[in-house]
Amino acid sequence: MEQNVPTDGPRLNRRRFLQAGGLGLSTLALSGPLLAACSGSALGDSTGGAGSSAPSAGSSAGQASQGSGAVTSARSLKVGFVSPITGPAAGFGEPDSYVLSLARRAFADGLTVGGKKYAVQVIDKDGQSNPQRGSQVANDLITSEGVDLMLTTSTPETVNPVSDACEAAGVPCISTVVPWEAWYYGRGAKPDQKAAYKFTYHFCFGVQQFYLAYSHLWPQVSTNKKVAVMWPNDSDGNAIRAALGPLLAKDGYTIVDPGAYTDGTNDYSAQIAKFKAEKCEIMSTFPIPSDFATFWQQAAQQGFRPKIAQAAKTGLFPSQVEALGGLGVDLAGAAYWTPTYPYASSLTKVGSKELADGYESASGKQWTQQLGATLALFDAGAAALQKASDPTDRNAVAAAIGTLDVQTPVGRLQWGNGPVANVVATPIIGGQWVKAASGSKHPLEFVLCENSADPKVPVAAKLQPFGA
Repeated sequence: MEQNVPTDGPRLNRRRFLQAGGLGLSTLALSGPLLAACSGSALGDSTGGAGSSAPSAGSSAGQASQGSGAVTSARSLKVGFVSPITGPAAGFGEPDSYVLSLARRAFADGLTVGGKKYAVQVIDKDGQSNPQRGSQVANDLITSEGVDLMLTTSTPETVNPVSDACEAAGVPCISTVVPWEAWYYGRGAKPDQKAAYKFTYHFCFGVQQFYLAYSHLWPQVSTNKKVAVMWPNDSDGNAIRAALGPLLAKDGYTIVDPGAYTDGTNDYSAQIAKFKAEKCEIMSTFPIPSDFATFWQQAAQQGFRPKIAQAAKTGLFPSQVEALGGLGVDLAGAAYWTPTYPYASSLTKVGSKELADGYESASGKQWTQQLGATLALFDAGAAALQKASDPTDRNAVAAAIGTLDVQTPVGRLQWGNGPVANVVATPIIGGQWVKAASGSKHPLEFVLCENSADPKVPVAAKLQPFGA
């Protein structure tokens, strides 16, 4: 399929909110229907059978997950995977174990490239939400493990240093879940460079997709169009400030910006006072989860209650929003994947709804949008290795990524169509956290309220004012 890319509330506990980001899941057993879907993969059928347990995502790094039939080849292909399992961005890594188990099962009988069968090892590492740690584990995967391909996801603090290490070492890398401008320009590319990197490639939404979501979402509630912005002094915040602010201003919004703040700030009284003085009725934030918990509690205590409370980078996952208590209900957000996306994984053949249902059944937790993005990384990685003239040749794999066309849960990824050669811009779609319907097994659910970036994704509701 083609994809269009164009109050007072309960007292918050900062530690509880941080912990709600979650650690990696323990070993998960896959349900029967999902195993059946995985075993239908074109990449090979595990002989374990639908009733067997999936390979543990928490198993020793570097071990290939194989069926009972041995895979013979000159050597194994090694795929590195780095994400934040611990630290402030741990919510992004919450579903990793489940997705890794799906990928390892799909790779269990090896990967056939050019008539030759290769065993595949997936070696996962925790970037700990820390740039230094991300760089360290990337270099370890490159030098000690000799990975043929690197995959990495979730926030510039993890993705950018991993990408930089790969570019420097000449190792092909695919990344996601960093606004593409923060990844591309945040690593040093110049505005006039259309192909700044040889080995590192990326797929993710960007400023244009945020603008589409917000400019179609916010008009659903009547406001004075004054936007209080909390954009931090980091790669994400600076990219958003430079590009999104002017786009919204051209659309008639007044941007009230008290200036970039430092991650880890504990007192937002000055910013809140400015927002109240300017009578801002929309709030747009781009903070790490712990900072948002602090700011949003202080805003409630000091009487700042906008009609639209729009969060990005935080408020993406159920655990984060539930940790806010009553202050999380009606929080507006945006999604880069939901179970209603009409797309499936080319590697595992698992559709979006089946992916969410399987995760909930195996983990006992609510689906998160990171499921689709992380599985999409493995779709792209497998397709790149298969397309390369020699999957053990790093230059050949990098060249294959540059013209890759692959179907994933987040949609169809086609490198070479812009916005720059190294990037595929994917949709992000506006929505809102609302109280779940009676009888639901979850307290909150995320509903999509617009689909300007991909009309194939269905809209489920209209945006409601915060606290309505």
